[in-house]
Amino acid sequence: MAEECTHDCGSCGQDCAQRDMHKKPHELSRIKKVIGVVSGKGGVGKSLTTAMLAVTAQRNGFRAAVLDADITGPSVPRMFGIADKATGSEMGIFPVRSKTGVEIMSMNLLLEEDTEPVIWRGPVIAGAVLQFWTDVIWNDVDYMFVDMPPGTGDVPLSIYQSIPLDGIVLVTTPQELVSMIVKKAANMAQKMNIPILGIVENMSYVKCPDCGKEIEVFGKSGAAELAKEYGVDTVARIPFDGALTNCADRGLIELFEGDYVEALFRRLEK
Repeated sequence: MAEECTHDCGSCGQDCAQRDMHKKPHELSRIKKVIGVVSGKGGVGKSLTTAMLAVTAQRNGFRAAVLDADITGPSVPRMFGIADKATGSEMGIFPVRSKTGVEIMSMNLLLEEDTEPVIWRGPVIAGAVLQFWTDVIWNDVDYMFVDMPPGTGDVPLSIYQSIPLDGIVLVTTPQELVSMIVKKAANMAQKMNIPILGIVENMSYVKCPDCGKEIEVFGKSGAAELAKEYGVDTVARIPFDGALTNCADRGLIELFEGDYVEALFRRLEK
């Protein structure tokens, strides 16, 4: 791969392995930017961050989409309050639109019951994610956010090799143990020559309702140090926020209040 790779394979003249492996989306899809949301570890708020970024993009007048690549642990449809199932025709699969117009494709939109487990091996899961890219008819999308599965194994590797990501957003929490595992995901992205565009520290603090003081429940924030280590200039800190959690749990994430990821989204616009 060229050292100055822009990941714009359509205009690239280099004959490299990465270029050959990227798959084209459905011929009727129109997708401008693709951003992966990565944690390397489950349970840190990756899906929440994905949903918030999509909602923020939509609020700023852009057309957003979410490709839920977490096949065995999909939660995006629930946060958007989507009960409908995905449909299709001989042309392809149609994503489901949220109340504000966010296009969403997730495994839970294909299962009869949301709690039905997906007991598949890695290659089959990777194939399903690829189909979400190649077989789904995404309309005119300005920003597609890919909710990546945790870890650095088979499925994330397949996504990096098959889908032309413009960059990733790392999601972490203040605990040192989580930071260590997130660094594995960051190092994987660097090895794949995929830019790290921003860092989100979820559960970063709780604000005292009486005095407004920020209390770092899980210890001192390490987001700034992590950003410095990887040369990232944009950090978003999401606190413990009961109202935000309530919105996600009730399927009303599109109504969340706060500008927690606004600056990060502005970075993605560049």
